[in-house]
Amino acid sequence: MAPSPENPGLINWLLILILGLVWGGAFMSVRLSLDGFGPWNVAAWRTGLGGITLAIIGAALGQGIHKIPTVRAWMFAIIIGAGAVALPFAMLSWGQQFIPSAFAGVAMGAVPLLVLPMVYLFSKEEGIGPRRVLGMLLGFVGLFILVGPGAAASTGHENEWLGRLACLAAAGCYASGSVITRRAPKMPPIAFATATLLVAAVILIPIAAITEGWPDSFPTKPTTALIYAAMFPTALAAVIRVRVITTAGSLFMSLTSYQVPVWSVILGVSFMGETLPPQLFIALAIILAGIGLSQSRALMALIKR
Repeated sequence: MAPSPENPGLINWLLILILGLVWGGAFMSVRLSLDGFGPWNVAAWRTGLGGITLAIIGAALGQGIHKIPTVRAWMFAIIIGAGAVALPFAMLSWGQQFIPSAFAGVAMGAVPLLVLPMVYLFSKEEGIGPRRVLGMLLGFVGLFILVGPGAAASTGHENEWLGRLACLAAAGCYASGSVITRRAPKMPPIAFATATLLVAAVILIPIAAITEGWPDSFPTKPTTALIYAAMFPTALAAVIRVRVITTAGSLFMSLTSYQVPVWSVILGVSFMGETLPPQLFIALAIILAGIGLSQSRALMALIKR
């Protein structure tokens, strides 16, 4: 049976688990990258290196960007690359200068809630009922228990309110990007992901060059972290994201937003020596309950296999 929003299938369940882990590691790799590079250079190099890597892999596998079939398909790639990759990268880079990092985590966790009305209006075939709405709300409660206590703290910066708006706007970009990806013409996922990253790089590289200039040096640890960020949370994640959205829907894809902070905490404790928050297991139980409720039919179908 072909995967669908009602029955995503085992492969898509595995893919969103992998994606949650990969994106959870992005916070750690970006944090290490910023020890040697400015935020604009990190965003530009992530998309640029990621796009070039995918272009090479896609060409070898027969999924180069020449496989994007029509002008209409290219328009979708350009819109998503600009509006769901470059723009949120830029807004998060700018906004996080003025706000607590916990608020950024909560803002990203709002993506599933923002996806709900968009799916109702523009992607009705995915289906929204009380079960899914309650599941999404429950997942957000779990996320807020995990990262929310510090989200309301004030940095005292005069641009703090603008920073918070920028992060919420970035979440809106990710949510709308998921729904637009679902409506895009059929095309090879690697080609589609490559095009979106290259479009984002074309936008971000000039901004990085103007605001921060070319890096003076490439220290080993930050450079290694930046290459990792480009290869996995950017390039690999872009392909998985396209595949999951086009086969299982944007609502299903949005469940990764609840996983990311959990993986981020676990990886931070494991590799960065951070302290395990006491509320982690309570938050994880609530998040899993929310995912289970929102996807109960799909999970039952998976178990019956």
